[in-house]
Amino acid sequence: MSGLFQKGKVPLAEELRPHTLDDVFGQAHLLDEEGVLRRIIQSKTPQSLLFWGPPGCGKTTLAKIYASSFDAHFEQISAIFSGVADLKKIAAEAVKRHEMGDLTVLFVDEIHRFNKSQQDAFLPYVESGEIILVGATTENPSFELNSALLSRLQVLTLKQLDTQDFEAILQKVINLKGDLPWEDNSTDFIIQLASGDARYFLNLVETLYGVAGSKKLSQKDVERILNKKKPIYDKSGEAHYDMISTLHKSIRGSDTDGALYWFARMIDGGEDP
Repeated sequence: MSGLFQKGKVPLAEELRPHTLDDVFGQAHLLDEEGVLRRIIQSKTPQSLLFWGPPGCGKTTLAKIYASSFDAHFEQISAIFSGVADLKKIAAEAVKRHEMGDLTVLFVDEIHRFNKSQQDAFLPYVESGEIILVGATTENPSFELNSALLSRLQVLTLKQLDTQDFEAILQKVINLKGDLPWEDNSTDFIIQLASGDARYFLNLVETLYGVAGSKKLSQKDVERILNKKKPIYDKSGEAHYDMISTLHKSIRGSDTDGALYWFARMIDGGEDP
């Protein structure tokens, strides 16, 4: 009977997740010798942080490395699925650890999804140091986080990964899984399709490894397979309003890179410019 139930396969993106700062691709402005995040870690004085950047740029990975660097207990929640009750449960355990001299890092993904009163619930624990809060958001925090919480967080802006970063990631993939299953001229297409999102990029790569046979996939094969894997974009649905809201906020916040990124995502999804 034991053979009936096999251990679940780990997704490629998780298998290749970096565990140290030196293994992280991109974000040199935060991670090189003068980078803010590296300097915070080297100071051995943990601070509450906010990672602001596009999807798949490494926010979750950096939060886990950050906690590990301080030998802290790591907790993770998503503001989409969690509420104040979840925070209070985590905080109760964090307070006990704090009394014993141990740290708790709480990573909150999509923290901008919490309303003002929910965001306020973090304040006493952040102020006391009982919780080291690390938030992650794709939205401009000046518009989405209340000032009381934002003033207690060090905001670190993450950038989209570039072609060089993706090429380095591919080398890691080759080291793990062997030669790429597609012809060399398809690599640029796959990188472009990922739109700077490393997690999505690795999902695309994993798909191609899964469907490839003994013969390498041609560029037409790759385009045929991956065009069906592009994210669904409903021009009249929630994705439309979420993206146009983010675009407007980027423009109002003079965030040129962010505005260009979201504009390109909408055009690629079929919006009328």
